Amino acid sequence: MEFDLENPLPFSHDVLNPLFHLESDHMPSNTYPVTLKACDFDISVRRETISFILDFSCNFDPFVSYLAVNYLDRFFSNQSIPAGKPWILRLLAVSCVSLALKMRETEESATYIQHDGGFIFDSQSIRRMELLILGALKWRMRSITPFSFISFFIPLFKFKDPPLLQALRARATEIIFKAQNEFKFLEFKPSLVAASALLSASHELFPLQFPCFRKAISTCSYVNKIKLSQCYNAMQDIAMEGYESLLDTVSSSSTPVTVLDRLCPSSNSDSDSEPTNSEVTVSPTTRLERDSKRRKISCFGSENTHQLSQTQQF
Repeated sequence: MEFDLENPLPFSHDVLNPLFHLESDHMPSNTYPVTLKACDFDISVRRETISFILDFSCNFDPFVSYLAVNYLDRFFSNQSIPAGKPWILRLLAVSCVSLALKMRETEESATYIQHDGGFIFDSQSIRRMELLILGALKWRMRSITPFSFISFFIPLFKFKDPPLLQALRARATEIIFKAQNEFKFLEFKPSLVAASALLSASHELFPLQFPCFRKAISTCSYVNKIKLSQCYNAMQDIAMEGYESLLDTVSSSSTPVTVLDRLCPSSNSDSDSEPTNSEVTVSPTTRLERDSKRRKISCFGSENTHQLSQTQQF
């Protein structure tokens, strides 16, 4: 069965509780984000390896690269990379992509990948590195990611119009992909990243209803309100990037641009009333001009490592 990032536990009858209870097991160690903050070299190594992953997986499903980077961060948080062996980063990237492809049951193979630096890795070298990665991850390959929680939080927005849900999900997905490249989000649980991405998307697309969306998610029993505030505020630095391109995409599709201006309540924006299907006349051009001038807005309150000695064998 192909691994679905939105449904990592397909055989569980009670999916919700296990997802929230097990998500910490699919995160890097608690010390990893702290280590990255303290060492520019480690940040550089992570950035370079992610660049290799994106390069090797550019022709595949984008969820392949997301899963591969998830494996990479969890591996880095438990292993150190020997200095003076730059080719190891390429081998590590190839192996993470290879494992992600296997989980997605893609017919393509990452057994032989040549980088423009001239490195070619045979199947035996890749298998050895894959085993090291699997050991560091304790063979937990069905990663619980932010995508696993989208379907849980989406109903809290109470949209009845499918195009609205589609626009919200699409924008939140874009934000989640961007957030993975920023190490500062590694300290937040996947559920918080998902909730923050949806809130950021709703603040952009449906600003008048944002207060009631924020209240619905903040009062969820599974969500730590303080951590949610911190994650959401950090996400504002990347959320606005690409917003105008999203509007262009929506306007060029079969979905009318005015779909982004629907469900706007006639009451004050601070109201916590439930969403309605009432429409107001808002010019898409006016909305775009207004949002392009927006500044970052904070809507919440203020804010064991083992040596990789086995790689010597490669």
